[in-house]
Formats: sequence, structure tokens, C-alpha cells
Amino acid sequence: MVDAIYLCGMFNKVRVRFAPSPTGGLHLGGVRTVLYNYLFAKKHGGDFIVRVEDTDQARFVEGAEEYIFKCLEWCGLVPDESVLHGGEYAPYRQSERKATYRQYAEQLVKDGYAYYAFDTPEELDAMRERLKTKGSHSLQYDHSIRMEMNNSLRLLPNETQELLDRGTPYVIRIKVNPNEFVLFTDMIRGDIEFDTNNVDDKVLLKADGMPTYHLAVVVDDYLMKISHAFRGEEWLPSAPVHILLWKYLFGLDAMPQWAHLPLILKPDGNGKLSKRDADRLGFPVYAMDWRDPKSSELTRGFKEIGFLPEAFINLLAVLGWNDGTEQEIFTLDELIEKFSIDKVHKGGAKFDFEKAKWYNQEWIKKLPVTNYELRIKEHLQANGILNIEEEYLLKVIELVKDRCTLLNDFYTQGAFFFQAPPTIDTDSVKAKWDEKKNLFFTELVRGYQFTPVWEHSELEREFKEIASANQLKPGELMLPFRIMLVGGKFGPGVFDIASMIGKEETIRRIEHSLSLLQ
Repeated sequence: MVDAIYLCGMFNKVRVRFAPSPTGGLHLGGVRTVLYNYLFAKKHGGDFIVRVEDTDQARFVEGAEEYIFKCLEWCGLVPDESVLHGGEYAPYRQSERKATYRQYAEQLVKDGYAYYAFDTPEELDAMRERLKTKGSHSLQYDHSIRMEMNNSLRLLPNETQELLDRGTPYVIRIKVNPNEFVLFTDMIRGDIEFDTNNVDDKVLLKADGMPTYHLAVVVDDYLMKISHAFRGEEWLPSAPVHILLWKYLFGLDAMPQWAHLPLILKPDGNGKLSKRDADRLGFPVYAMDWRDPKSSELTRGFKEIGFLPEAFINLLAVLGWNDGTEQEIFTLDELIEKFSIDKVHKGGAKFDFEKAKWYNQEWIKKLPVTNYELRIKEHLQANGILNIEEEYLLKVIELVKDRCTLLNDFYTQGAFFFQAPPTIDTDSVKAKWDEKKNLFFTELVRGYQFTPVWEHSELEREFKEIASANQLKPGELMLPFRIMLVGGKFGPGVFDIASMIGKEETIRRIEHSLSLLQ
């Protein structure tokens, strides 16, 4: 396997990380990134770390961090080290590492790889307007404009020191030299090259003293001894800045191996799948329900609409990866055994919600019903079905599970086992209803009242005997019987239903339906 040769240099153990920002719901693309990190670490006997990137305080959302960990717990992707799980490289929350980032930012300035920039928002806006007026295709703060700006590269040393002494707000920017090429080898995409003429002087340390992602990710990956960094391909444009930071601060030998994962695309393949797309198309993109604490807007999650975590993980694994076989259903242990980063695709993967539901249906059939019995019980109770006896529920689940795509389907497919259907689809019966059928069901009620053993075979035998005595074919009576018991044209075997709901309830439903058909 290609994976096995990627551990070298300063690393003697695989250490990977997922670094979410606590800004809202956890997108399925984020969970897939977690999954690939987790699989790679477990396959190679390594560590999976979760590091919270909360340095952008303007976007911080209360409760989002706790939500992320709950999602990972539901998925079964438990970190070895994190804010919750501890570890020798703590703290795992970036806002608690503020002084460390400043130290490295100042070192870059001292070494000539970064500089202080005192530009006000108004000055930055004026710069962009000038560039726009000149017809520039780029409005970036880079080598072509920086000597016109208010920064320590243009100012005299004493002028810079005076501004610092006065407490003038500033940021620290990386100094990207023009006319150079930055290269690295991606574990998925191979050799990649960047022209520094197209790279701007990114802010590394903000005016509030917080680092940007660019500085923090490099410093943290170094200090936490991260051996491999897997992230979405949308971060590729930032790669040259990160590589330069590695070079300037720690040396390229210390840099982790990188892999930029393919995007999860809209069903039509036209662009990255977003929450807005999912809302429009009627399916979730978040792992679990997320309620925005400011707007109180609820965004549904895969868990709450009835997905099993095993199915969710399975479908995400094959969104951009396969093991080279026709196998589609994988347990987590099988994924750990078979996962290889070199078999992750370069191109984006279209998200197909119908296929996602197929995976869930397959896992409903595959798993013992005790694995999800509690979730079904909770859903039934939420819909007003109370006092559910466990043994009875397990029998119901076994009878209807092959007809259920989502766990929430167990209510629509099985509520009639617990309560009489609120409506009866008599319209589907009336067209072929006649006095002979009415007489048959009247006699069936009398026969069932005296049935000594209330079980499937006995109920079917008596049903057929009474049909034969009335010169009727059992087949033309089955649909009316089903509708009487269930309310519609669905459900498992009709005699299984009757034997489950019992004699009194079966007779009551038949009599009620007969009264509607008069």
C-alpha cells in the first residue's frame, strides 16, 4: 500500500488532525474529512486529534463546539486527543494558544519574512479603488503594491518603532517574494507548483492579537507533531503561504505530508454542495440537527431524519474513494483495513441522496434490530405512541424493517401495530365491493371470534375456508382485509398483522371498516 511509505523524516508515528471552526452545523464534507483522517490513523496505529480553531471570534457561535463533538460521538469517530479527551499537546483550543502564535509571528518579522502593516480599513479600501481604476485584475495586497502602503517595509525603522510605541493598531503580514516557484507533492494529486507572483501577503496575526488560519495551522501542526494533514481542495490556493511558513519557521523536513480531498458536489455535479442546495432539494447536509442560537433556525441533520451512523459513515467513505472492488457495504473495521489515501479520487464526487438512503436501508436490514430499537421507540413516542412493550416492538421492527429506508419510516410503516389507523382507504375497495364480499367479512368476524389459536397459519386457514364456502378467491379479498387492518395498501403479511394486533383489535377493525362500506 502506498500509505505505508509516507512516514519519514522527523515523524515516528502517524498523527493526524481535524481542525473545525465552531461556527455552525457540521457539514457532511467535514465529517468525511474526519473519517479519512480517522481511518488513516487507525490503519497505521496512529493518533487522531481534534483541534478547535476558534481564533476568528467574529464568527464564533455559542454551542457549536459541543455540537461538533456530539456529531463525532454519534458517528463513532472518537478522537484520541482533544479539548474533551486531553493529551500531552494541550491546549487543543487555539484561543488558548494566543501568546504562542505571537512569538512565531514576531520571529518572522525579525528574520525578514514578515512585516508590520499599519494600514487602516479606509487606506485598504482606497488601495483597492486605485487598483480597480488602473484596470488591475488583482486587488491583492502583494509585492506590487506593498511599498505604497503604510507598513514597516516602506517606513524607516524609527517610524515603525514610534507607531508600535504609540499602540497604533497593526497586523503582521507574510512577505512573499515575487518570481519564485513553490512546489510540494500532494498524496492524492501528485506534484503541484505555485508561482509566487500570484500569491498575496496574507495576514498572519490580526490586530486583536489572534492568528489567522495560515499561521495557526502551521504552528499547531508543528507543535503537535502532525505527520499527515488531510483537508479539502478549497485550501489548495493557501498552500504556497503555508509552505513558505514551514520553510521560514521550521524547515520543510518538518512539514507533514499533505492530501487535498475532492469536493462533495451538488447532485448535478455543478459546484460544491451547500446548505442552500440541500434546502432547495429537500435533504440534509449536516450530520445532526443544528439550531442557530441567534435566529433559532433549525437545520435538519442526517441523524434526526432517520439515518444510522453506520450507514452515514459508509456512504461518506465511498464519496470520493473506493477500494478497487465492487464492494459497497463496509463496516468501520473493514474501512480501516481497506482504506488507502492513494485510492481517494482527484475529482469531486456527486452527492446522490437516493443512493444515500439505499445505504441506510441496507444497514437497517444488516444490523440486529436491537442496535436501533431505542431510536425507533423514541420516534414512536414522539408521535404519540406510548407504553410500548419491548418484546412486541422488536417483533414489529422485524416485520417491517425491509420496507423502511429511514428509521423514521418505522412510524409510517408500523404505527397501525400500536393504534388503529386514523383513516381507512375505502375508495380503493368500493369499486369492487359487493354483497358477497360484505357477507364474507361478516362471516369472517364470526369465525375469528371462535378461533382457538390466534396465530398466522390458523388465521390464514380459516380465511381461505370461508372464502371457498362463499365461492370467492382469497386473492380478491386480501386487499380489502389489508386496508381494514392497516388503513392503506402497505405493510407486511396481512395474517402476520392480524396475529400481532390480536383477536379483539382485528375484529374491531373489520367491523369498523364494514360500517364505512355500507
